[in-house]
Amino acid sequence: MNKYLITGISGFVAYHMLEYLNTLNIKINVLGIDLNIPKHVKEYSFENINLSFLKINLLEYKSLEIAVISFNPNFIVHLASFSSVGKSWEKPMECFLNNTNIFLNIAEIVRHNKIKCRILSVGSSEEYGKINKNDLPLKEYTNLNPDNPYAVARVSQEMLSQFYVKAFKLDIILTRSFNHIGTGQRLDFAIPSFIKQISDGLKKGLKSITLLTGDIAIIRDFIDVRDVVRAYYYLLEKGNTGELYNICSGKGYSLKEIIEILAILYKIDIITIIDKDKIRPVDNNIIIGCFDKLKLQTGWEPKYNIDESLTEIKNNLNVKE
Repeated sequence: MNKYLITGISGFVAYHMLEYLNTLNIKINVLGIDLNIPKHVKEYSFENINLSFLKINLLEYKSLEIAVISFNPNFIVHLASFSSVGKSWEKPMECFLNNTNIFLNIAEIVRHNKIKCRILSVGSSEEYGKINKNDLPLKEYTNLNPDNPYAVARVSQEMLSQFYVKAFKLDIILTRSFNHIGTGQRLDFAIPSFIKQISDGLKKGLKSITLLTGDIAIIRDFIDVRDVVRAYYYLLEKGNTGELYNICSGKGYSLKEIIEILAILYKIDIITIIDKDKIRPVDNNIIIGCFDKLKLQTGWEPKYNIDESLTEIKNNLNVKE
């Protein structure tokens, strides 16, 4: 029976990862580690998963080492992170420490204790930074130009991952995961923020909703979280050690277009007002990726289009404060 250690188990992506693993109809042991254990543990009841939780600060090496040695995983799915680009401008030190030192702890524990496991090191499309439109769609070999604290931290984690593969022969798979969307995402991300504002307005009986937004002209490659976790599983099973893979939809939508789709789905008028506090000091105008490498090596391709993803969120409103 395979054993998965998943960091950041209380997070948005981890829950969807568990849901996907459960659909495989094979028995799996999962140890979920987080600083915050899920409040509603009953929601984490899965027929095919033997799931246990440990509350650990992943920056505390010794506590994490004891847990990893005891569980002895086949796979480590490292999802714990400081994941908000916006908040990384406010707390760059916290962002960098979390996204590099936690990974270092995991890598060092695996190395020193000779644990035979595969590690999934999750990166971000933000690493590409400001790019030339001629480089679109972005491929894994495109030059990186990180231009926010979160992106710099992710590049650092990526470089550390590659170092541990080359120097210490650790079995690590790397991703650059593009903008996730799906049920359960936190409100400090744009789309759940929009949907929560719309939902609140409808509860008040409003016929027209005013949204406070940042720059809605920026274009992003939005990928359904259900497609993301499926890609993670495919990579754990079929990916090549030390290689890097884009996880994306291959299509770009501006936030303005997303709002227009939401207006149609909710059958309401939406007015947008720019909130200066939501404007970042530097932002990437356009990010669209290419998943050809991932498809070629694993057979993965996205199943859900943007309308299906937004409809799923609308019908299962479960955003986190």
